[in-house]
Amino acid sequence: MLDKVDRIQLTVADRKSAAANWQALFGAEVAREDDSAYLSAKRTIMSFGESEVELCQPDGAGRCADFLAERGEGLMTAGLSTSDMAGLVAHMAGLGVEPIWDGEQFYLNAADHFGMPFVISPSLMRPRVGLVNFLYEVTNTLISDWSGAAAHFAGLFNLDATRFSAIGSERFGYKGTLTLFNPPERLDRIEISQVTNDTSAMGRWAAKRGDSLYMCYCETHDIGAFLDSLDANRARWTPRGDTQEAEQHGLWVHPSATNGLLLGVSRTTFAWNWSGRPEIIHPTAGMGNREEMGA
Repeated sequence: MLDKVDRIQLTVADRKSAAANWQALFGAEVAREDDSAYLSAKRTIMSFGESEVELCQPDGAGRCADFLAERGEGLMTAGLSTSDMAGLVAHMAGLGVEPIWDGEQFYLNAADHFGMPFVISPSLMRPRVGLVNFLYEVTNTLISDWSGAAAHFAGLFNLDATRFSAIGSERFGYKGTLTLFNPPERLDRIEISQVTNDTSAMGRWAAKRGDSLYMCYCETHDIGAFLDSLDANRARWTPRGDTQEAEQHGLWVHPSATNGLLLGVSRTTFAWNWSGRPEIIHPTAGMGNREEMGA
């Protein structure tokens, strides 16, 4: 019943400054501004590829202000979309799950869903803006058993668990699954990652936050231009491969550059490498000048 990972919500201290940062780094553009009663926040909503990034600044006491006071700027909510809002709400009602409405969106309480705060929006087609194609992943990092979370989300969102793709990494210390919504047409999914190494970055996060929302991923159509922009803006990033100079496929942008968000990035189609369908990967799509460099 889900179509996409279509947005994230970030808590920021100053949404105008944050918007300028996202525009400089990624070519994101302001789509609109509004208020959220549920979050007690004023929002600047950025077009980020085909997706949206909601920059949420506290507007009095409430959820947004509490998040900022407790954690500082960072990733507050994972955003999913569906073309059948009424059907999804009816399905959840059958499970005893009550949505919390805020305008055309509704929220799900993190405490009931393995630490994952969700905002659900109607699916819309949008033009692609900036250096990014789209968001495709939000990450649920766990101390709890990953299989329980996978079963929970399959039931909650009426997903076909036979289409999920197993994952695991010794390098980053986790095991779990990708709850792919509609493979192989799209990459969109919740990554469910149970920590297996307490000393890894994810392990340290989970030790502090427990089951929680950790990070997100996007795809770029030009990783060369993407990296050039990061470097021009002195943004910290970590290559997927051995060195920054040789990177052609993917990276992680440090939270210090992105208002507290850990942002994973992969070039066009490359994420299928760890998403169960490596045959889909185009050998050079999205490399940009990194292909020309022979990096």
